[in-house]
Amino acid sequence: MIASTSQSAIHVVLADLIALRLRARRFARPALRVAGSHAATHVSRFRGRGVDYVESRAYQPGDDIRQMDWRVTARTGRPHTKLFQEEREQSILLIVDCNSSLHFGTRVRFKSVQAARTAALLAWATVQGGDRIGALGFGPGLAAEVKPGGGPRGALRVLRGLAEWDAIARAGGEVVPLSQALQRAHRLARPGSRVILLTDGFAADAAAESPLSLLAEHCDVAAVLLSDPLELAAPPPGRYALRSDAGRVLLDFAATRTRTRWPQLFAERRNAMIGMLQRRAIRWTSLDTAAEPDTALSHLLGLDKRARLPGARSA
Repeated sequence: MIASTSQSAIHVVLADLIALRLRARRFARPALRVAGSHAATHVSRFRGRGVDYVESRAYQPGDDIRQMDWRVTARTGRPHTKLFQEEREQSILLIVDCNSSLHFGTRVRFKSVQAARTAALLAWATVQGGDRIGALGFGPGLAAEVKPGGGPRGALRVLRGLAEWDAIARAGGEVVPLSQALQRAHRLARPGSRVILLTDGFAADAAAESPLSLLAEHCDVAAVLLSDPLELAAPPPGRYALRSDAGRVLLDFAATRTRTRWPQLFAERRNAMIGMLQRRAIRWTSLDTAAEPDTALSHLLGLDKRARLPGARSA
């Protein structure tokens, strides 16, 4: 049902992601800083209250008690506090949903391809702004990650991962819930990192609420929700053939009940994800398969002032 039958419409092609490098310049820093709820570090060579542990020293008046090193204190009998090396760069972690529901599309491209294109723009913009980019993929047969790295090599590692993950997950299988991905992200994302989730929300489960809350306490979290026009409204009355993991499926949209219930089923899943994000005041934007990611990213990254409010949407 996709208008274009090219490989680039249904498969994530590495060359296409690399070609987005120049286009990503408009999203590079300072745009990546504007909407963040956590202060960007990009600072000094001095030891301070950053995120990289350096050493412990004897407690001094004025030290933050939250940074007490209780193990050293217990061992020596004297109070000690931890010292940290301040970050010079911010880490951006992309959480990319590769479940089977993403391998669908009726306009221009699959949701999986749209997610990869958006992730590629973010990857290029991140390294062009002097930051580190990493990614985590989740889906059937997939529990992969690319640790944050800087420069073109850091971006290329993420892009290669996106293409490889798409090929692996395409084989299908059991849905991997969002909760598992968020638990992995919490171990990978350092405090103060920016985390961007790319998903259609169908993998969201009740167990995801707790790890999402924990992640949002330590990181700046945002989300891009992918969708396809056919999920938002039923097509004209008629019979339509679709391909799924189970094979060829014939859907009859002549019945009024089917046409009414169809968008409701998708809305229920989508609203569950949106509700989870709104309860944590996490910024999100929507992006469908027929649109270009630029407008959605402008909202999400703060180029559009409306993105400063939770629930900002793309056009």
